[in-house]
Amino acid sequence: MNTPACPQSSTYRATDGAAYERFLGRWTQRLAPLFCDFARLPPDGPALEVGCGTGSLALALAALRGQPVSAIDIAEPYIAYARQRAGAHHVEFEVGDACRLRFADARFAGALTQLVLNFVPDALRAVREMKRVCEKRGVVAGAIWDFRGGLVYQRIFWDSAAAIDPSAALTRDKLFSHPLAQASGLLDLWHKAELSEIELGSLTIRMDYADFADYWDPLLAGQGPVGTYVQGLTPDLRHDVKSQVEKAYLSGAPDGPRSLTATAWAVRGIVT
Repeated sequence: MNTPACPQSSTYRATDGAAYERFLGRWTQRLAPLFCDFARLPPDGPALEVGCGTGSLALALAALRGQPVSAIDIAEPYIAYARQRAGAHHVEFEVGDACRLRFADARFAGALTQLVLNFVPDALRAVREMKRVCEKRGVVAGAIWDFRGGLVYQRIFWDSAAAIDPSAALTRDKLFSHPLAQASGLLDLWHKAELSEIELGSLTIRMDYADFADYWDPLLAGQGPVGTYVQGLTPDLRHDVKSQVEKAYLSGAPDGPRSLTATAWAVRGIVT
């Protein structure tokens, strides 16, 4: 099936796999098993992950199911990192476009996408592609952070930065108001893709930071909207933003460990 490619493959800045792993990958590893449990893929048959990043979900699928797994991402640096991880020989990692999957119709028992659809310019096309490559009674499932109400580490950052920088407020509002960061938006997308037996859930993990440096330093590597924003600041404004964010992180207590909740909306549907 030939479909035109998305005009822009992704709006997510993805240049360094190791940097992403420290920034977010260590937390996607915690989310992946919960998402696998929610998705409830058929026990037999290959699975696909779309927008795999550095491979957390694909590796969890391979370990939990013992079935073949394919995984694609548009970011070459993330795929290169994923291929070097322990257990990567159980997964076929490759660079690919979510809106134009190279796989044949009805190849997979299920297709999953974790924390990426809100950065795909044509998310409906991507979900329809996932549906196309799944067999009948196959599962199509997706998860997106609940930016507005369930992602404490981003609330700390963006609300603090927005208090002193109007451009941070604009970026925050764009992220937090995105339809796919809300339960209703995900449900609507799955209905538009004409999937059946649609279910909605929420998945919560904890992000455990050793201290403020463990929270702040990964942001300096420029991955995703937060990293892009921080890298673009002047030295003076970066200093001011860091000070403001640190006050929110500390919240009147000495520096040290913090355990922050992070919740994702998850949706599941069946191909008929």
